[in-house]
Amino acid sequence: MATAQRPRAGRLRTWMLEGLSDMGRSGEHQGPHAPPQPAHKGQRWWRVMCLTGVDYFSTLGYQPGIAALAAGLLSPVATIVLVIVTLAGALPVYRRVAEESPRGEGSIAMLERLLSFWKGKLFVLTLLGFAATDFLITITLSAADASTHLVENPHLTDALHDKQLLITLLLVALLGAVFLKGFLEAIGVAVVLVGIYLALNAAVVVVGLWQVATAGHVVTDWSSALTAEHGNVFVMIGLALVVFPKLALGLSGFETGVAVMPHVKGDPEDTEKRPAGRIRDTKKLLTTAALIMSCFLITSSFITTLLIPEKEFEPGGDANGRALAYLAHEHLGNAFGTVYDVSTIAILWFAGASAMAGLLNLMPRYLPRYGMAPHWARAVRPMVVVFTLIAFLVTWIFDADVDAQGGAYATGVLVLISSAAIAVTIAARKAGQRNWTIAFAVISAVFLYTTVVNVVERPDGVKIGACFIAGIILVSLLSRLARAFELRVTSVTLDDMAERFVRDMASRKMRFIANEPDQRDLAEYRDKIEQIRQDNDVPTHEDFVFVEVTVVDPSEFEAGLTVRGSTLHNRYRVLTLESSSVPNALAALLLHVRDTTGRTPHIYFEWTEGNPFANFLRFFLFGQGEVAPVTREVLREAEPDPARRPRVHTG
Repeated sequence: MATAQRPRAGRLRTWMLEGLSDMGRSGEHQGPHAPPQPAHKGQRWWRVMCLTGVDYFSTLGYQPGIAALAAGLLSPVATIVLVIVTLAGALPVYRRVAEESPRGEGSIAMLERLLSFWKGKLFVLTLLGFAATDFLITITLSAADASTHLVENPHLTDALHDKQLLITLLLVALLGAVFLKGFLEAIGVAVVLVGIYLALNAAVVVVGLWQVATAGHVVTDWSSALTAEHGNVFVMIGLALVVFPKLALGLSGFETGVAVMPHVKGDPEDTEKRPAGRIRDTKKLLTTAALIMSCFLITSSFITTLLIPEKEFEPGGDANGRALAYLAHEHLGNAFGTVYDVSTIAILWFAGASAMAGLLNLMPRYLPRYGMAPHWARAVRPMVVVFTLIAFLVTWIFDADVDAQGGAYATGVLVLISSAAIAVTIAARKAGQRNWTIAFAVISAVFLYTTVVNVVERPDGVKIGACFIAGIILVSLLSRLARAFELRVTSVTLDDMAERFVRDMASRKMRFIANEPDQRDLAEYRDKIEQIRQDNDVPTHEDFVFVEVTVVDPSEFEAGLTVRGSTLHNRYRVLTLESSSVPNALAALLLHVRDTTGRTPHIYFEWTEGNPFANFLRFFLFGQGEVAPVTREVLREAEPDPARRPRVHTG
C-alpha cells in the first residue's frame, strides 16, 4: 500500500513545486505583476489601468458606506479633503515613485537602497508586514463586501441569511484555487469588469444626482442639519480635516498602480535602464485613475449621504457596506440592482486576485534574497496555500465584517503611502531639487499625521499590522537560522593574479591559510606560517597561500565572490575576498579551486577562543565567530561525499 502512495505523493510534491527549478537565486517568479518576458510586448496604459482599477475602483463598493459611518453628515466635506490629499499628495508622490522604480519595485525598494546591514533588513521586513496587511486585508475585505452584496440582494436575502461568513470563506477559497490552477494574465478580463462597473456606477450617480436636484428639500435638509450640528463653515472644515483619516480607504490602489507598471507598453526605443515611454504612460495611468476615482468619491459620498437614512449605514442596516447598491435597488429597480450586485461581486473578487498577485510578487522579491524564506517559498503554489490559510484566519477573526476590517486596511495603505512619500523626499533631496524636497516633506507630514490619527482612532489596524510584522520577522529569522550553513555564494570570479596562484599550486598539494587581516606586516604572516607548521606538522618545504576575507554587509545572504591576488612583502601570496560571511566565502573558494583544478585543497585555521554560543551568534549576525567548524559544516552540506570534500585543519 505504501509503495502505491509514494508516486501520488511525489506527483503532488512536483505539482506544488512546479517552476521552482526555473527561478533564479533571487527568488523571483513570474506572476501577473512580474516584469514581462522579452516576447511580451506590453499593453496600452489605459488597459493596464484597468488591472490596477479592479483594486482601486472596487473600493466604491464599500467606501461611501464607510465614509458615511465614519463622518456622518460631514461625509461629503471630508471626502473633498480626501480628494485634495489624493490629487495634491498621493498622486505626485507615486508619479515620482514611477520614475525611481520603473520595474515595479515600488517605494520599499527605494527605501531599501538607503539602508544597509540588519537595520535595513528589519526596516524592509516591517514595511513588508504592512504591505502584507494591505494586500491580505484587500483579499478578505473585498470578499466580505462581495458576500454582503450577495446576501443583501432582495432576491437572495432570505436564502442566504446568516451565511455571510461561509460565503466569504468560499470566495477566498475560490481565489486560492484559481492561483493553484495557474493565474494567467487577465488584463482583458479586467478591462471588461472595470468598464461595466464604472458604467453602472455612473448610472447610479447620475440618477442619484437627479433625485437630489429634483427633490430640493434634500439639500436644504442636509445643510440645515449640518449647520445645526457643527455650526459655521470653518468648524465644518476643521472637523473634516480631523475626520478625513477615517476615509483613508479611498487612497488605496496607488501601490498596485506602480506594481503593474512592467505591463505598460511604453515606446519602441525604451531601454531597460531608461524606459522613458513606460514612465510617461504610467504617470498617465496614475493620473487618470486618480481623477476618475476622485469624481466618483465626491459624487457617491454626496448622494449616499443625502439620499440614504443615517440608520441604514449602521451595522445590520441595508446600506451597510453597500451604499451605492442600496441606491441602485431603491431608484433603478431590483433588476438593475441585481446586475449592479453581480458586477460589484465580480470586481471585488477580482480585486482579491490582484492583491494575491501582489503578495506573490512582493514577498519572493525580498525574503529569499535575504535568506529569510524556506526553499519552497520560491514556488508559487505553496505560497498560495499559506496566504489562503492566513486569509481564512483573518476572515474568521473579523467574522467577515467589512467595517471591522477597515481600520487594518487603512493602516496598511497609509503606512505604504507614508513610506513612499518619505522615499521620494529623500530622492528629491539627493537630486538637489530643493522645491520638490520641501513639497514632498509637507506631503510626508500630512500622511504621517493621517497615519497617526488612524492608528489612534482604530488601533486594531496597527495591531493586525504588528501581528503580520512579528510573524514575518519570526519566520524570517527562523528560516535564516535553518539556512545558516547553506552555501550561498552565487558565483566565484578570480582575477589574473589569483588565477596564477591557483595554477601554480595545482602541481602540488594545495594549502591555504585562513588569516584574519590585522597589521598585515611581515611579522604577522611569518608568525602565522610558523604557528601553522608547528600545530599541523607541515614540512618546511611546503608552501602556503593566505586567504583573507573582509566582511562588508553581514546581513546579506546571497552574493557573488570576487577573489583578488597580491604578493606582500615580496614573498607572501595573499588572496583577498569581500563577503557577508567568512566561512561561506572560504568554503565557496575551496570548492571552486577543487572544481577548476581537480585537486583537493587543504585549509588551515587557528581555534578561536570564546563561548561556542556567543561565537555562533557572531557568525549569524556579523559573519564571523568560530570560522573553522562553520566552514567545515558549510562544506559538509555542500559536498556530501567526504572523499571529494576539501580538507579543514585546525590547530
